[in-house]
Amino acid sequence: MKETYQYHLDESIRLELNLARLYTLFHDASEEDEEFWWQLAMEERGHAALLQQEKKQPQPETFFPGNLLAKDLAALEAANRRINALIESFQQQPLPRADRFRTALELELSAGESHYQEFLDSPTESAAASIFKQLNQEDRDHAKRIREYMDAEGLGN
Repeated sequence: MKETYQYHLDESIRLELNLARLYTLFHDASEEDEEFWWQLAMEERGHAALLQQEKKQPQPETFFPGNLLAKDLAALEAANRRINALIESFQQQPLPRADRFRTALELELSAGESHYQEFLDSPTESAAASIFKQLNQEDRDHAKRIREYMDAEGLGN
């Protein structure tokens, strides 16, 4: 159980770091949206850092809330493979501006990231969950923020 939990936790951390890498590439490629992408990249790095702190707990699988990690490990692995492929592809041929936003929105609605938002929106049942949610107060609902930014910029869905 502990090994499976550790792998699941590591895969969740990879998801956050992979998204941060992708958003950093988007930042580097778009002067007009660089502040937006930078903020999202920093928030994803912050999520990864919080999950990495969980690994330092003596029994991380019991310290943090059970609903913190996505339940579908296969979907998490698939999301990481997809993001890595996007990063590799983007480095060769950057996506047009509107496609960057559509891609980010799709990723934020994927299994791992949407689960993170569901956790933040769920009732707080432990001190650890309360601390985690307080630390992430400003980093809420990336999908909503991406949609709002797209609408404000006339990029449509």
